[in-house]
Amino acid sequence: MNLNSALYLIPVTLGETEINQVLPDYNHDVIVNIKHFIVENIRSARRFLKKVEKSIDIDELTFYELNRHTDRKIIGEYLEPLAHGQTVGIISEAGCPAIADPGADVVAIAQSRGIKVVPLVGPSSIIMSLMGSGFNGQSFAFNGYLPVDVPGRIKALKKLENKVYNEDQTQIFIETPYRNTKMMETMLQALRPATKICIAAGITTPQELIFTKTVEKWKKGKMPEFEKVPCVFLIGR
Repeated sequence: MNLNSALYLIPVTLGETEINQVLPDYNHDVIVNIKHFIVENIRSARRFLKKVEKSIDIDELTFYELNRHTDRKIIGEYLEPLAHGQTVGIISEAGCPAIADPGADVVAIAQSRGIKVVPLVGPSSIIMSLMGSGFNGQSFAFNGYLPVDVPGRIKALKKLENKVYNEDQTQIFIETPYRNTKMMETMLQALRPATKICIAAGITTPQELIFTKTVEKWKKGKMPEFEKVPCVFLIGR
């Protein structure tokens, strides 16, 4: 397979999921022909590539690390191979690159330089959770992480809830897995009884669970075990 010089956005599995369950064969054919990768973590990227194709010679590849510690002034240099007709791939830690992911900075530079950008098909926990929630999929917003402090979090939740009712817009956000239970407790404290909450945890993994209930029903029922499991929270009506 001969690839055109382009920046390829390469999705990865959302957990210990079989590659063929969530990624098309085409992704494999693209990946094995790329020699330069921009990654969040080199170790996990190498592990993913070996999962895609065992015969890949990792030592032949070049990795450029991009995370919160990377100087944003140098990331444009990661695209230099493209100037020589080569291809470059971006690999996220989970799901799709450039969605709640530092890869967006590289894509922005590529677009400004007129470089071809090719997003590959793969799992997005944000979109898949919305699909399974039963909430409005015509109008929705992803809000990233909410404030850590409780007063700030309650204020943010009430603001999102108002958007649900005033604009009929589904509100989506994420939390650090070990704070899932605390987040849910705060939501049940801050939101109206009739407001609906969806928790979508462990998407595509054997631990997957997607439940939508009103605040009132969440308070009366048993909370599922989802502490330390990557989770997407949604508010709707």
